[in-house]
Amino acid sequence: MITANQLRAARALAGLDQKELAQRAGVSLPTIQRMEASPGNVRGVIDTLTKVIDALDRAGVELI
Repeated sequence: MITANQLRAARALAGLDQKELAQRAGVSLPTIQRMEASPGNVRGVIDTLTKVIDALDRAGVELI
């Protein structure tokens, strides 16, 4: 599980804006916006979340 705050922080550490993260993950910008606006844990399709986490990992951010 990852929280919206953690997702925003990971994106900031990678130096990516929402649009660039969406492109790198192969998801839509509104998807990233919804994920980051979630209260508490990010909700959504597991495949989508996996794509976002993989994109962050390729950008050098390791989530533990």
